[in-house]
Amino acid sequence: MILFKLKNQIKHYEWGDSNWIPTLLGVENPRLLPFAEMWMGVHPSGTSTIADGGERLDAFMARNSWSPLPFLFKALAAGKPLSIQAHPSKAQATVGFERENRDGIPIDAPERNYKDPNHKPEIICALTSFKAMVGFREIAEIRLLLDAFGLNDDRFIRLKTALDNGLRFFLQALFGLPAETKKRISAHISENCRILCARSPNFAEILKTIASFATLYPEDPSVLSPLYLNLIDLKPGEALFLPSGVLHAYVYGFGVELMANSDNVLRGGLTSKHIDIEELLNILKFSPFKPDVLHPSPTKYPAPTKEFSLSVLKNTEKLSGNGPAVILVTEGTLTVSENEDKITLKQGESAFFAPLCREKICLHGDYTAYIAEYGY
Repeated sequence: MILFKLKNQIKHYEWGDSNWIPTLLGVENPRLLPFAEMWMGVHPSGTSTIADGGERLDAFMARNSWSPLPFLFKALAAGKPLSIQAHPSKAQATVGFERENRDGIPIDAPERNYKDPNHKPEIICALTSFKAMVGFREIAEIRLLLDAFGLNDDRFIRLKTALDNGLRFFLQALFGLPAETKKRISAHISENCRILCARSPNFAEILKTIASFATLYPEDPSVLSPLYLNLIDLKPGEALFLPSGVLHAYVYGFGVELMANSDNVLRGGLTSKHIDIEELLNILKFSPFKPDVLHPSPTKYPAPTKEFSLSVLKNTEKLSGNGPAVILVTEGTLTVSENEDKITLKQGESAFFAPLCREKICLHGDYTAYIAEYGY
């Protein structure tokens, strides 16, 4: 058989949700722990194991002389907003990783920016309604939204002047606001959200999102991020592709995420974790960017990267391809057969496909599954 069931590591980050991943896996969560991510792959920070025998997937692949997976596949459950962040290009990651190694910063140090020398393009596909912030808005739109926010504070007003010089200067001014102005921003939206929404009904969703951020992070200037980042609502089955250098945050929802095999994150707010504004500014692309909402065609989501591709399978009977792959069943039950061999995957179960031809494999059942494999 060329299919092997996996056991995967769960990440209990504080922004996680207590219900979505436990429900997917069919496990109890009596302590209501935040289940944030389930990692499927060979990243050193969370390698999967072969369910039968417990061998690490990276060791299993090496023993069979198969190249390591170039991607990391996740189930992601955002019960609260993830940090505003961006990921470096391959060249930036290589330089940053080598620099922090020379500086003697331990890989697991909280102030470490670069955990590996790889870039991290990624695709997120919604399993529930999913809200994200991705890419800078057009400058003219940012000006309108700053006016709609309506805070009469000299330092806040200067943000519009900084914006005249470009997005980089705007972010520098935002991050450089004094503590008193940061507090006033959160107090202003908390006290006046209803009035501001009535005054600018077209921007009500944006203003309400800012108010929710201000409740969680009352002294963080990044609560204003919906003013300068695009708010995008995905329906189940819709996806976004995020290239390197794009500022973004996942706000709320459950989905599957697929990325190059990296854990490099430069944060810019909405977090208690390490923030390195100078390094973040070094890797960002300072131009307006709004990603297209992606749909499978016919089963594959378009993603311009060689490291990975994501497909959705719904009651499909045949499977093509011959490279290594990871499959996750999100609904129903899937039976995979090859000649006389059969393996059944229930909702929440995942498996590794060995890098061999899959033309003789048959799929049976009433199911929905997502498969991660090499890009083309």
